[in-house]
Amino acid sequence: MPAPESSRARGVDRVVGILKQLHIARRPLTMRELIEATGAPRSSIYELVTILTEAGWLETAADGSVFFGREMHYYGSDYAVHNDLISRAHQAILALVRNHDETAQLCMLEGNKYTVVLSENSSRPFNISSDIGVKVPIPWTATGRLLLAHLRANEIRALIPDEDFVLDNGRRVEFEAFLSDVERAAELGYCCTEGLSHTFRYCMAAPIRDRSGLAVAALCFMTSRDTAPEKRATMLEDLIRSAKALSQPYARL
Repeated sequence: MPAPESSRARGVDRVVGILKQLHIARRPLTMRELIEATGAPRSSIYELVTILTEAGWLETAADGSVFFGREMHYYGSDYAVHNDLISRAHQAILALVRNHDETAQLCMLEGNKYTVVLSENSSRPFNISSDIGVKVPIPWTATGRLLLAHLRANEIRALIPDEDFVLDNGRRVEFEAFLSDVERAAELGYCCTEGLSHTFRYCMAAPIRDRSGLAVAALCFMTSRDTAPEKRATMLEDLIRSAKALSQPYARL
């Protein structure tokens, strides 16, 4: 029966749409905002929000706004424990922050964007970091330059939308310069960038590789541009060592 199957598929798509819009907003949304953001019928959104709230996936505040519920936290925790790389990387990140008191992250590519998977901030009141799960243009990051090293120039050009080469401050990263950065990152085995996605940010990234040698993720430090060169060198050395340790189990497979 194609009609019921199509209807069920639309229902699943709308559930996914609700969850995505809440993640994009990173705050509770009113029903009106959810309806406008998803483009779904009002009756459908109300019905699905009721079902998801009863299941604990969503919670409704006193003012009627909707956000993720406690069950979603449990699911996320289950995933973090089950995923071997994330579980081990979390311990590595905690050690990096403890040793250097700088923000450390686990970063990956998601489609044609970059995202932070794990992040631990330093104890200092001024932190420079990106939010977990927020998709950022690849040319804005050190990690992006590392994780594209296995691609040819035409594949990189096809992957990244042209508008993503324009930084948040309006400055454009020229493709040839970006390609040179990718090639240099591959040669060095790490990448450092300064003042790209944030004027005062200095980012360093080291690759985590699978058994074929492909960089599948990166450990990153986010620090200030005025961090002393001696401290940067020590941080980078520790970052590379930690990333290699995370790569070892894959290399033995």
